Amino acid sequence: MLSDQLQLDGVADWPNRDASRFVEAGALRFHVQVMGSGPALLLLHGTGAATHSWRGLAPLLAEHFTVIAPDLPGHGFTRGRPAGGLTMPAMAGAVGALMRSLAVAPALIVGHSAGAAIASRMAIDGLAAPAGVIGLNPAMMPFPGIAARLFPGLARLLFVNPFAPHFFAGLARQPGEVKRFLGRSTGSRIDQAGLDHYARLFGTAAHVAGAITMMADWDLDALARDLPRLAVPLLLLHGAGDAMVPVSAARDAAALVPGARVDVLPGLGHLAHEEDPALVARHILAFAEQTGARAP
Repeated sequence: MLSDQLQLDGVADWPNRDASRFVEAGALRFHVQVMGSGPALLLLHGTGAATHSWRGLAPLLAEHFTVIAPDLPGHGFTRGRPAGGLTMPAMAGAVGALMRSLAVAPALIVGHSAGAAIASRMAIDGLAAPAGVIGLNPAMMPFPGIAARLFPGLARLLFVNPFAPHFFAGLARQPGEVKRFLGRSTGSRIDQAGLDHYARLFGTAAHVAGAITMMADWDLDALARDLPRLAVPLLLLHGAGDAMVPVSAARDAAALVPGARVDVLPGLGHLAHEEDPALVARHILAFAEQTGARAP
């Protein structure tokens, strides 16, 4: 549709733009990128990100898979809200509805940070039946100590303040602010193109509101209780220098899932898949062969 094209025209250099399309699924209009051929591989980004975060990894995986990468509800170019808001089960259900609209059954689901939690929720709830799930720097366990009480409460306070998204969007437009924020909070060093795309997203009040709403509605305690019911192989790849989610959290999550494995990636941070997409692609391909998601 023309309105869809105009929406994307606002960012003429959006990564992998030629793979973009808009798909109706329930009450949402998803922006989704589809590329490659072979078994379906679903990529789910984390809170505050969008399809741009797969700019280096998706083309590498598309040499072996049909890669499907949506902007999650409340993020990027996707519009609308799923029934139940931006809770984890509602987000998982919305992505499941997108897969039905595309008539696709993912052979493998790869999620970054909060996207790993959604991927696990989809498998646990029977919304998908992949051969395996991969979490990249996964945010799957409750925050430790006092942060467990303060962080969700802070997000809810920001959620009820209608000026909060505009305040943070204005802050993100300040020169160098996004680079400083990502460096401090993630421990990653990404290229200038990646910083520019994050700046555009963080400078958009609707995108910031979606991220805040998602954080306010997130329930990691329920996921932790249900992780032992995850009945497919689980691989967690974690950057050793992650300043946002400690490696210990990945190991705690893996301990709840029989047979799960944690591979630590030296020298990389929370955005490891953006820092070294080739390395992450090799780990994903090896796991895909081990689980039968892709033939050797």
